[in-house]
Amino acid sequence: MGLNETVSAERLHIGFFGMRNAGKSSLVNKFTGQELSVVSEVRGTTTDPVRKAMELLPLGPVVVIDTPGLDDVGELGALRIKKAREILAKTDIAVLVVDAARGLSSEDKELTALFEERKLPFIIAYNKSDLLSEKPSPGDNSVYVSAVTGEGVNALKNRLGEFAESLKNEKRIVADLLNVGDTVVLVIPVDAAAPKGRLILPQQQTMREILDAHCSFVGCQPEELSGTLAAMPKKPRLVITDSQAFGRVSKDVPEDVMLTSFSILFARYKGELEEQVKGAAALSKLKNGGRVLISEGCTHHRQCGDIGTVKLPRWIEEFSGAKPEYSFTSGGGFPEELSGFSLIVHCGGCMLNEKEVKRRAEAARAAGVPIVNYGIAIAHMHGILERSLQPFPEMLKLCKK
Repeated sequence: MGLNETVSAERLHIGFFGMRNAGKSSLVNKFTGQELSVVSEVRGTTTDPVRKAMELLPLGPVVVIDTPGLDDVGELGALRIKKAREILAKTDIAVLVVDAARGLSSEDKELTALFEERKLPFIIAYNKSDLLSEKPSPGDNSVYVSAVTGEGVNALKNRLGEFAESLKNEKRIVADLLNVGDTVVLVIPVDAAAPKGRLILPQQQTMREILDAHCSFVGCQPEELSGTLAAMPKKPRLVITDSQAFGRVSKDVPEDVMLTSFSILFARYKGELEEQVKGAAALSKLKNGGRVLISEGCTHHRQCGDIGTVKLPRWIEEFSGAKPEYSFTSGGGFPEELSGFSLIVHCGGCMLNEKEVKRRAEAARAAGVPIVNYGIAIAHMHGILERSLQPFPEMLKLCKK
């Protein structure tokens, strides 16, 4: 997968924040070299966050986000501010755009305090510097720029590049579990829910990483797994399955071959495996009428037999013996108030960046609500969670608690 093909969830997210009429949108356009945002002399022209995935040197693949002014007014203004703050939760690096002639406002200072509270790297871009007769020396985390002349824009990119270098994700999906020359079997159901003509993102990313590790993979559907294993000249190092096929696949994979799922691998990759393994225990404690939130990070057309709205509720009720009440969210939607829920069952989060996955997990922790992802929940309900965690022995002790 080339840089230009890097998925949004794997790109560095750069959010431009600030007050109305500070010139955020003009600076974003100059920064990206595109007419990404509509600009106007009218305050508050940007009404919703505007996103653009692009290749931006020297940063590489990024998502640039232009947000509404945080001093917007009225009922609609409050909604825009709420949306801008939601974007903050997905942001890896923030750019605070300030009118250089006016300087930092009290709202700007509140925003920098919020950045610091969240340990979010940020830089202050003093815009409209072309209108200043004399420019003070920039501080350690600030730069003077002009969206009109382009002055300082390259300096801003370079400063952001320094941040980006420190934020590089060295974690691996699967490569650290393999030795050169190993073979991996990927079990990929092709059913009504599978996208026609293509594989879903976790499967693509896992395949690419296996190749990068100088290993090979064999792909098959669940009903072909037994024959595929029998035809292999040597046992595979690892079998990775779609979570929905866990029950069937576990019966066909020899005990001396490691077995796990794409969603378990991605829970580790996004940094929340331990929390999600702990959360699995809550499945057996559900009561009649207890509230369960089932949340997906992407949006798609619900079909008959949908895993989130049909299969998981059925499995949960069969396993727990209870009849909970369910709430469903998808895409960017995630409730602010979680304290009424008994459990959150979340997808693998392949379409969410790590920052957003961690934000949702932290919100669950703060509300005291257990959270578990689809794959871990399904493995637990099929009685094979310990086996599916064999590649991660440090997690096995959590299953016994």
